[in-house]
Amino acid sequence: MSNPTQGPASRMPAFRARAPWWGGHLQTLRNKLVRPDVVLPGRRERFYFTAKDGSGDMLAAMLDTPDAPGDGPLIVLIHGLAGSEDSDYMRLSAAYHLKRRRRVLRLNLRGAGPSRRTCGGQYHCGSASDVRDALLALDDDLLSKGLFLIGYSLGGNVLMNFLASHADRLPIRGSATVSAAIDPAQAARRLMAPQNAGYHFWLLKHMKRECTSLGARLDDDERGAISYARTLYEFDDMFVAPRNGFAGADDYYARTAGWRVAAEIRVPMLLIHARNDPWIPPEPYDALRQACGPNIEIVATDDGGHVGFHARDHNDTWHDRRVGAFIDTLCPPCARVSEPCRCRA
Repeated sequence: MSNPTQGPASRMPAFRARAPWWGGHLQTLRNKLVRPDVVLPGRRERFYFTAKDGSGDMLAAMLDTPDAPGDGPLIVLIHGLAGSEDSDYMRLSAAYHLKRRRRVLRLNLRGAGPSRRTCGGQYHCGSASDVRDALLALDDDLLSKGLFLIGYSLGGNVLMNFLASHADRLPIRGSATVSAAIDPAQAARRLMAPQNAGYHFWLLKHMKRECTSLGARLDDDERGAISYARTLYEFDDMFVAPRNGFAGADDYYARTAGWRVAAEIRVPMLLIHARNDPWIPPEPYDALRQACGPNIEIVATDDGGHVGFHARDHNDTWHDRRVGAFIDTLCPPCARVSEPCRCRA
C-alpha cells in the first residue's frame, strides 16, 4: 500500500509556537489561561447511543451541522481524559471543520460530560466497544459520505483500539490522533513524576469527581477505592482495572496500549505528537515508527505541548490544520456539485 500522506499535507510548514506560549507547559496550559471564544456556526442536535453490553448506558453526543454542508466525510471527535464534548480543543476542532462545511459529531465517552447523566459506567483506555456501538447506530445519511475519526490524548488510544477491532464494519475514510497516550503505562509514570505534580493533582481530582457524580453506578467497595487512591496508578489499580475485568493497573495498561494494535489498523492514519509534551513521552512513538505500516504516518514535532500546537502563523491550531490537510489528501474537495465525490469511491 502506498503512503497516502505524501502530498500537500506533508509540505505544511513546520510548527512554530505563538508568543508568548513557548515550551511544552505553556502550550499545554494556554487554553486554561486564555479561554478561547469559540463560535460554532450552524445548528446543533443532541444524540444518544445505547451501549450494547446490557448495562442500559447511553452515550451522549452533539452533532454540529454547518449552514451549507459540503460533500466531505462526517468528522467524529473523541475527547481525552477528564474531557467532554465541551473541552476547548473539541470545540476548536469542531469550529475548524464546520468552517470547511464538514459535519462534526462530538462524542462523549461513557460517563463523561452529558453522558454522566445517562451512564452508570465509566470510560477507560480501551473503551473501543463504546465507540463501535455509537457509530454503528448512525443513520445512512450521516454515514453516506464516510467517516473521519479524530482522537485526543486518551481518546486517541481508544480510537486505535477501535480501529484495530471494528473498522471493517464502517465506511471509515481515515483517522488521526493528537497527543495520544499510546502507551498508558509510560503516560501514567510521566504524569506521576514530581515535575508534573500540578497536572497529576488536577487530573486525579477531576477523575474522582467525574466517576462519583450523580448517575454513576458504584458499590461501597468501589467508592472506598476511589476515595483511598492517592495516585493515578492507585486509581487505575484499585478501581478502573477490577471494574473492567483487568488483573490490575499493569495488566490494564498492557492490554489497552494502542501501540500494540497499530499493526492491525488498516485505514489511513495520522499520529501527531509533540516531543515536549509534559504528559506523554515520545519514546512509544519512536518505537512505533519502526514497526507501523505504510498507512500510518507519525508527525513528531519538537514543540507543541499536550493538545496545544498554538502556532504563530495562524489563529487555528496547527494540529487542526495538519489533520485538515491530511483529510484533503484522502478526500479532495469536489470541483463542482454536479461531479460525483471521490469520497464515496
